[in-house]
Amino acid sequence: MLWAILSGIEGNLPAYNAVLKNIQQQAIAVDQLYILGDLVGPRQDSEALVQCIREQTSLPAQVCIGWWEEQLFNLHGFGSDAEATQLKKQYGAEGVEQLWKAVSRDTAQWLHSLDFGFFELDSLLIHGSTLGCDDELTPETSPMQMLDRLLRSEANSLFCGRSGLTFQYQLPQAQITSTVQRLGASKSESVTQQQSLNPRQIVGVGNVGRTAGQASYTLYNPYTNAVQFKQVVYERVTYERAVSFSRGRGFSIR
Repeated sequence: MLWAILSGIEGNLPAYNAVLKNIQQQAIAVDQLYILGDLVGPRQDSEALVQCIREQTSLPAQVCIGWWEEQLFNLHGFGSDAEATQLKKQYGAEGVEQLWKAVSRDTAQWLHSLDFGFFELDSLLIHGSTLGCDDELTPETSPMQMLDRLLRSEANSLFCGRSGLTFQYQLPQAQITSTVQRLGASKSESVTQQQSLNPRQIVGVGNVGRTAGQASYTLYNPYTNAVQFKQVVYERVTYERAVSFSRGRGFSIR
């Protein structure tokens, strides 16, 4: 069994087509295709990309929600931040306008129906972490924070795409000792617990659409636990800065 795990296409249709072609050329056939959020972005091909994904039958994609989708939900009034604070802070008024024009309301509603993440075998596949789509894990994240994210998910492998980086962060077998003491109680009344942990890992799956001409994604065999990072070079496409179709159209874990 082989999984292809993508994230961060961000409306870059040529990048997605190049990656899909590369997946189809693998010596071992890919059984499952996962897209861990940021399917759309402030690019004019976002609508065409979503249509392509929805009509794809040879290797159907399982898609979950990412950061760009959450910003889109805010703009259309069914997100948790009606002011789209993060989007405005990072991309300004121009970024807000481009995303608004890039994705129709109908498409936003379809995206809103997607899952927050996928739990398959002993793996959690998600954009950020169970804390949210904006939780960015990187190779520099502290081991305790990484362990916290794994324990929250109750998974041995966590695949995430928020950082856009490809990395394999492994935590070896260990034992954790914790002590709980009530306020005002003596030390003899404290409760000590020990927990044994199996080897676990967090994998950054890369980014397909952010860097023009270069895409990265991950292949994973859940039976052997083998991780392989893939780099795909494709012909760059220059996008218009503004997109121009009609404005009005548009945590459950398996």
